[in-house]
Amino acid sequence: MNGFERRKQKKTEQIYSVSFQLFSQHGFQKVSVNEIAHKAKVSPATIYNYFGTKEQLYSDMLMNWMDKQLEQYGNILDSGLSFPEKTKEIMLSEAKNLKILSDEFQKDPSSEVSGLMQMMERYNEQKVLPFFMKFVATGKQEGYIHKDQTEELTMMYFTMFKNEMGRYLESSNQEHATRSIDQWVELFFYGLRRN
Repeated sequence: MNGFERRKQKKTEQIYSVSFQLFSQHGFQKVSVNEIAHKAKVSPATIYNYFGTKEQLYSDMLMNWMDKQLEQYGNILDSGLSFPEKTKEIMLSEAKNLKILSDEFQKDPSSEVSGLMQMMERYNEQKVLPFFMKFVATGKQEGYIHKDQTEELTMMYFTMFKNEMGRYLESSNQEHATRSIDQWVELFFYGLRRN
């Protein structure tokens, strides 16, 4: 990567960071390109040159944030932790990220940002699903997920569990909730009864 590309990448990351902060605080409609440019210390022309429109900036910023979260999950999955520990870390991170998205982006911009829902569906198919397949394969290889269990059902189970864990963490005493995470992971793998 040459100097120009490095500077462009740095500016793009600045714009993403500021955009995420402003969009999450004020919503899509109330944030202007000029405001983003001012806080990111770039010109509005730079934003238009890089992204074309505010809608494209929003979409790209959101995809960039999701890529970073997925990269973090991949690092956890590739770590030396046991599979239950990997699962716990991924579930906690995902519950936290869902809370960020629901709290920070309360107003649904899908009606304002053309094609956002389709882009999210494509993202899930192209990036989230392959990650989850790797997760399931790792669990099967290490003997924590039954080898005959389908990926579809495992994904549904994981999602259900993660969503409920997120609600539980949000509504209960944080110290108590943190102490009971290991019980959540135990329930995830072994159910109510363990032989």
